Amino acid sequence: MPNSPIDRLPPPFDEVIRRHEREIMRFILRTTHDREDALDLFQETWLRAYRAYPKLYDPDGIRPWLYRIATNLCLNRARDRARRKGTIYDSDLAELASNAATDNTHEEVLQLKATVQRLPRKQREAVMMRKFAGLEYEEIAAVLGCSREAARADVYQAMKKIRLAE
Repeated sequence: MPNSPIDRLPPPFDEVIRRHEREIMRFILRTTHDREDALDLFQETWLRAYRAYPKLYDPDGIRPWLYRIATNLCLNRARDRARRKGTIYDSDLAELASNAATDNTHEEVLQLKATVQRLPRKQREAVMMRKFAGLEYEEIAAVLGCSREAARADVYQAMKKIRLAE
């Protein structure tokens, strides 16, 4: 019976952790830029994933599902921190700017930072997931709750605005 419900069961949770823990930690660390926050959010991501895992209906969607949990936790933490200070870091922006040009002055990085901060939330999140986490458009779409085409359009529009601001 090739398509029985038992064939669609997700893998054991410890296998999921083994497969994805490094990339999830890198994503959270790159997003938060704070090792202590990253460790807290990493643990919280896996705790929430563990609690919800029995209800997971799509074993093929585990990676985007984990990124959605991690992204939501990072966004919540960032909202809390944004009240006190900026949420976009020069190191991320320098890396993003280096994709467009080789030598970036401090002023160019500051301009890029301002441009990225002005992007609509979905465009900002989509471009960060694509350029920093290396997620595919299908995975970004799953995290943002939109279609693949909408995720691609968000990244495209964000990059277009970033290039226009240069």
